[in-house]
Amino acid sequence: MKKILIANRGEIAVRVIRACTEAGYTSVAVYADQDVDALHVRMADEAYGLGGTTAAETYLSVPSLLDVARRCGADSVHPGYGFLSEDAEFARAVEEAGLVWIGPGPETIEALGDKMTARGIARSVGAPLAPGTDRPIEDAEQAMAFVEEHGLPVVIKASHGGGGRGLKVVRSVDEVAAAFESATREATAAFGRGECFVERFLERPRHVEVQILGDGDGGVVVVGDRDCSVQRRNQKLIEEAPAPGLTRAQRRELHESARRICEHVRYRGAGTVEYLLAEDGTLSFLEVNTRLQVEHPVTEAVTGTDLVREQLRIAEGHAPSFSDTPEPVGHAFEFRINAEDPGRGFLPSPGRVDALRVPGGPGVRWDSGVEAGDTVQPAFDSLMAKLIVHDESRDAALARARRALAELVIDGPATVVPFARSVLDAPEFGSDDLSVHTQWIETTYLSRVQPQMRPHPVVNPGLRRVPVEIDGKRVVLGLPGELTAGFNGAAGVAPAEPEPEPSALRAQVPGTLVRWLVDDGVEVTQGQPVAALDAMKTEAQVLAHRSGTLRHGADIGAVVGVDDVLASIET
Repeated sequence: MKKILIANRGEIAVRVIRACTEAGYTSVAVYADQDVDALHVRMADEAYGLGGTTAAETYLSVPSLLDVARRCGADSVHPGYGFLSEDAEFARAVEEAGLVWIGPGPETIEALGDKMTARGIARSVGAPLAPGTDRPIEDAEQAMAFVEEHGLPVVIKASHGGGGRGLKVVRSVDEVAAAFESATREATAAFGRGECFVERFLERPRHVEVQILGDGDGGVVVVGDRDCSVQRRNQKLIEEAPAPGLTRAQRRELHESARRICEHVRYRGAGTVEYLLAEDGTLSFLEVNTRLQVEHPVTEAVTGTDLVREQLRIAEGHAPSFSDTPEPVGHAFEFRINAEDPGRGFLPSPGRVDALRVPGGPGVRWDSGVEAGDTVQPAFDSLMAKLIVHDESRDAALARARRALAELVIDGPATVVPFARSVLDAPEFGSDDLSVHTQWIETTYLSRVQPQMRPHPVVNPGLRRVPVEIDGKRVVLGLPGELTAGFNGAAGVAPAEPEPEPSALRAQVPGTLVRWLVDDGVEVTQGQPVAALDAMKTEAQVLAHRSGTLRHGADIGAVVGVDDVLASIET
């Protein structure tokens, strides 16, 4: 390998670019129109536009990505995480094009990416498992049949994908049908496939996981374990390594079962095996992520391992650089810095980063996809950066984290930073009894969080394509929108502020209207959910701002921005 195309954006693209530079590879970035001046584009050795503004047109477009690989002469592809990183067809297309796929083979992705097949593999090697369906359910009636046999609560999950999308917890019989429909819809939107299965839901569990590296020939080494229990909407916010509070027997079962699962499929590259640990000590296999995880830096910090360099090494045909599980040194935390407002239910908050002061000092690492002046784009994920801290013990790492978070300043979009600071002072998080669990935020902690100032809506001129003639030949130039104001209309002009209208129900986040929860003309009460938006890869409910008669003002499928009118509520 000499030239690596990075089929991703943001923080993970920057992370891979740095690894490529250190290892002597040429890095190639790709970008959507609005990412034309993004940090990963500025840092890469080469960068190519994908010609679009949506994920489907760009980072999820296999033909576009392969076309760039051909044009730039790349010999390999690193998918990062998210987007196509766990797409077996993309991996297969890359290999059929004669390129090296930096990750597990397409057959492995298919086997482990289908949660039904993965559960079967886990069962066959003796991994711990909670009761669940053996095949995807076809309708809500089948979900109800499982409930009647195994009781509540249950969880309906997308068979393909992860990151909390297409996952719904059901605690009431009345919720089954709506949860099945929502999970199916989210899964289809996020992963292109809507199959879901049902399993018994473990109340108040911890989320623990095992990092592995495989050589592709059946050799698998466990790198370490992590705890990722601080989550919102089943998406992680704070992670730590090693996982605290495990007994020797629990850690041994985690490591050994993860190794056996990955040996079974002759795993190649970096992967993560995830589990739930119930209050009573019950362990249950959850899934395998066939890619690099967002939280990989905490394992790097306590083991001295560079997991991206290991990925590159394995893709070159070598075994991992070590054969035994490293003994962890100290303790590490990672804080995902998302552009979201916890005080408003973690609503996405895209916008321009007006100022950014990054913490430093011993044991502090900052992995970012943005700098001051950049924009967190509404079309993509809300993750801006990651703060990683490491020290000799959990208590010492907590103290260092408090100091680092206090130093961090982000002006512009609302972020989860105030939330992260407050979590560190919560008795549940700092105590030895480890009472934090995967539903802790929603059930216990969210009521303690205050809303932040709303940022201004994103006005991003992006890229404008202008046809020009050079030496008698017509070519198309891609120019930043602010340079093309007046070319067939003014690009980059801020929209006028909406006129005050008490009856107007406005979108609080940018997104796509995926369904109405209340029919047109029906009476609603203040605070009642009336619609659902697909916002930055999650489904956000729209709440009635007052009581009255709801009148729909937008069609399903409509793309809306912040403060766009969705409906009116007439009193």
